[in-house]
Order: sequence, then C-alpha cells, then structure tokens
Amino acid sequence: MCEIEDLQYNMNRRHFFSKASLGLGSVALASMLNPTKSAAKALSSFSATSEGLSNGVLRSPHHLPKAKRIIYLFQSGGPSQLDLFDYKPVLEKRRGEDLPASVRMGQRLTGMTSGQASFPLASSIFKFDQFGDSGAWMSSLLPYTSQIADDICVVKSMYTEAINHDPAITFFQTGHQQAGRPSIGSWLSYGLGSDNENLPNFSVLLSRGTGRPQGQPLYSRLWGNGFLHSLHQGVQFRSGKDPVLYLNNPSGINPQNRRAMLNNLAELNEMYLKEVGDPEITTRIAQYEMAYRMQTSVPEAMDISNEPDWVFKMYGPDSAVPGTYAANCILARRLAERDVKFIQLYHMGWDQHENLPNQISGQARDTDQASAALIKDLKQRGLLEDTLVIWGGEFGRTNYSQGTLTETNYGRDHHPRCFSIWMAGGGVKPGISYGETDDFGYNIVKDPVHVHDFQATLLHLLGIDHERLTFKHQGRRYRLTDVSGKVVNDLIA
Repeated sequence: MCEIEDLQYNMNRRHFFSKASLGLGSVALASMLNPTKSAAKALSSFSATSEGLSNGVLRSPHHLPKAKRIIYLFQSGGPSQLDLFDYKPVLEKRRGEDLPASVRMGQRLTGMTSGQASFPLASSIFKFDQFGDSGAWMSSLLPYTSQIADDICVVKSMYTEAINHDPAITFFQTGHQQAGRPSIGSWLSYGLGSDNENLPNFSVLLSRGTGRPQGQPLYSRLWGNGFLHSLHQGVQFRSGKDPVLYLNNPSGINPQNRRAMLNNLAELNEMYLKEVGDPEITTRIAQYEMAYRMQTSVPEAMDISNEPDWVFKMYGPDSAVPGTYAANCILARRLAERDVKFIQLYHMGWDQHENLPNQISGQARDTDQASAALIKDLKQRGLLEDTLVIWGGEFGRTNYSQGTLTETNYGRDHHPRCFSIWMAGGGVKPGISYGETDDFGYNIVKDPVHVHDFQATLLHLLGIDHERLTFKHQGRRYRLTDVSGKVVNDLIA
C-alpha cells in the first residue's frame, strides 16, 4: 500500500501542476457556486488516486459494515465496575478481610497503595439487582441505564497493561501507551473519509463531572492525528457562542471578503507548493475551505435551542445547560444525524481514590440519564442500527479500599486487570453480558477482551480489517492495533 500512499500525498510536481490550474480553480469556483461541495472533490482532479475529504484511503470498506459512525462516551478516570456493573456477593461476605495473596498473585500496584499494610476487601454499598430479559446486573446508581439493559452489551472482561491515567487513556485512544500515534477518529477519517463535507469528520466534546470536578486533565493529543496528515485531526467543540475557536469572521469582515481572501490565499499556497512540494499545503487548502463551510454548518448543528421540550426532559435537567455531559449527548445525536463519522465525548471525574460513595453518585447523576436517553433517542430515530455507541473508561478500580475502610466510606485504586464497559447499536449483540471475573472481582476467568481486541472489533463493525488499515511512517507500517488484537466475534450480531 505504500506506493498508493506515496501517490496520494506526494505526487510529483510535474503531475500536480499539469492539473493545478483546473484543480485550484475548481476549489474556489465550487465554494462560490456550491458551498456544500467538498474542496477535496475539486482537489481530486490533481490525481486519480489522491485522497479527499469524502474519500478515504480504502476507497471502500474491506467487508460489509454494520455501523456507519461511532459515538464514544469516554468516562475519563476509571469508573468502578464493582459499584456499577460487576456484582460480587463474596465481597459482601468478606468485607474488611485482607485480599488473599492467592488472588492478587503479586500483580502490579500503583504507588498509591503499594505501601499499604493491608488491602481490606470493600464491597459496594450500593444495591444491585437484575434488569431486563437479559437479567443484567446493575447497581442502584444506574436507574436509567438499567431501563436499556436489553439494548446494550456489557463487557465485564476488559483488561489493559496500563495502570496510570495518561498512558491508559492514550492506549485506548491511540493503541499505544506513549503519545504520538493517531487516535481512533483519525484512523477512521484516514481510512473511510467523510460522509459530511460541511462538518469535521472527527468531532470532540468535553464535560467535567460534578462528582470530582478537579479530575484528571485531558490533552488535545488524545484526539490528534499523530503521523497522519493534519486533515484527520479531531476538532474540539466548546460550549458558548463560539463552538470552534477562530472560526467566525473578525469584526468588519463579511463573507464576501472572506471568500476573496481564501481565493487569494489559495493562489499563494499554490506558489508555495510549487516551491517546496509539501503535501501538507494541499491539506491546508482543504482545511481553509472546510472552515469556510463550517461558519454556517457548525452554528446550526450546535444550536439546541430549537429542540422540543420532550428532548430536554428525556436527557435530564442539565441537558439545557451548555457544556454539560447531557447537553453534549444531545449534540452527539445531532452530529450523528448529520453523518459525522466519529463523535468523541470525554467526561472527566471518574477517579475515586477516596470518598467513593459520594463522588461516584455525582458522576452517575451526570451521565446515567443522558447516556440512556441517547440510546433511546437514536433508536426511535432509526439511527441506533448503524451507530455504534461505546461507554467506558481507561481501566477499572480495585476490590480493596485505598486507605481506611469504614461502613459507609471507601476509595478504590486503579485496576487494569479487569473492568467493564458497555456498547450498543452498530451491529453489537444487544442484551448480553460478556466475560466473567472471579468471585473477588480481581481477575478475569472467562472471555478476556484486551484493548487491542476492542479496537479491532470496532474497526470490524465499520467494515475495516484492522490488520490492513496501515500507514508507513519512519520505515515501518503502523496500525491502530499495533501488532496484536483480534475481533471478538461473539459480540457481533
């Protein structure tokens, strides 16, 4: 594939400029006559194999996809599976006893608990019950998610190697614990291209939890393009009147002035491209044209003021407040309706090292109703069938208390050995619980799912063979799943 990629991004100058007068002229003309037409379609006249916004490097999926888009509800900080999904009666019976060495087996601990004299087992103080025809176990923290038990697949056997936040989140988002690799959304943009030429193919929304407002920070490199071309980086939408920074025209500049400026800038970029031959200049032209179209499309997509009252009621009282998780869930549905391919929500605050009962209650209030409402809303609009929704964090929490254990209070440290996520729609089997952990909720005993297995499976659902979507960088072919990963076929409907 490297020869094709070289053609896509590094056409020789003679070939490029033999087509440039037609191509760059088409960019400007298309934007003036038809603002919805992709700049990349005009740029595609440069070469029969050049990649555009609407055409990914794969041209077509490797196999028939089950999903067209992904909404990833990332719960940053590591939600406690033992207080949400993974019910363990043994912990209730043995609460306060020390974690048996035969269960821990000398596994790695963080510096926050490695010096503890004992590891007192901490059962959840929240009541668990079974819900739906599937009989899925969920705690009282999730009264709304329990209503969609038959629509979701709960995976209880996720595991990772990373034990600290930054490498763990980076691992989930990029397939590697060290920064610098492309994120999932960037890989999808690179591979499949865009279905909406007026909105970013990879959109990001952030919210901060009320359970722990000062949660772990997030970094823009988590939605970065890494070594892929900058065309594929995620675009962060912010709350307020300017969802994307520097998108609006400055005071005194009207759309006609902006159009004329872009035309002149395209000519300058053409001259510079002729001089240096940098393919990123072509990307820059496309990005300027996208920004021009986004001046109209983004405000329309991000304006929820015209949503009917029943929508706000369904998503919860916070849904009318810009920047909240609930409001972002509504925005995610609106972006899905507009065929944005990868919509990433990050909700911070799931890091309960202490005072877990109080903090996790706040986090659940932030997310439970809106997450369930999103599934119901997509389903009633006919979008859930081809939209893959994912809910989960970077690792789980320990079955023992970090620090002092009391009758009503405890904390939990990071636990990479097993944790829970859930998925819905997009070709995933509904109403099942997959995988099992031991009676102590410490180790996986059935159907383990590694981070790379998870990534391989979500790519498969979008029609991509994870071993065949690669990019050659510094002499090596890279992929999202690095050198491992297998599709978990038992999760696929």
